[in-house]
Amino acid sequence: MATKPKLFYFRGRGRMESIHWLLAAAGVEFEEEFIETTEQYEKLLKDGRLLFGQVPMTEIDGMVLTQTRAILSYPAAKFDLYGKDLKETVRIDMYTEGMADLNEMIIVLPLCPPDQKEAKIALIKERTTDRYLPAFEKVLKSHGQDYLVGNTLSRADIHLVELLYYVEELDPSLLANFPLLKALKTRISNLPTVKKFLQPGSPRKPPIDEKSLEQAKKISRKKRSVDFHVHH
Repeated sequence: MATKPKLFYFRGRGRMESIHWLLAAAGVEFEEEFIETTEQYEKLLKDGRLLFGQVPMTEIDGMVLTQTRAILSYPAAKFDLYGKDLKETVRIDMYTEGMADLNEMIIVLPLCPPDQKEAKIALIKERTTDRYLPAFEKVLKSHGQDYLVGNTLSRADIHLVELLYYVEELDPSLLANFPLLKALKTRISNLPTVKKFLQPGSPRKPPIDEKSLEQAKKISRKKRSVDFHVHH
């Protein structure tokens, strides 16, 4: 029996959440080890398991992988979520990288100083409705198909729907003028594996709370090689 992938990260969303989403959508069960003390982190470093001194880190198929985008690429390819040829793969990468820019703004929002948060949220909302969502609505409209690439489920659809949930948490009205994206969100959410992941009690993480954020920041301060947010 194959060993389940094991995911190492802080107890929160951050950069690991996209990995949760992708594995869950592919129907892959996984285990998690939450890093809650500086000692845990130092042991991972001492054991040489964090190549660049950073998490997320994932053990999968006998490999120890770090760097979020690399970790995501492996199950995407393994479980046929990465296009049927090189042209589809590069389009999936293009769309995923575009999403990453907006996702980055949302991920770092909890770290924003209180006096700057209102302006950051306003910028995120503006970019969401003026730049990013129109781009993906246009892609779906251009080919009239159910998915972004090749009319079959890919990592691009999964990452986009994850992002749409975050956008809705910020302000549900942001999706109002994007009917094709709302339909995509409904369609992906109703896939059996994703539907299961969206149920209470799944490994899906809620928005990070103050306690988890402070804990991660505390470990980061004590161990300067820990780079909680600013890496890819």
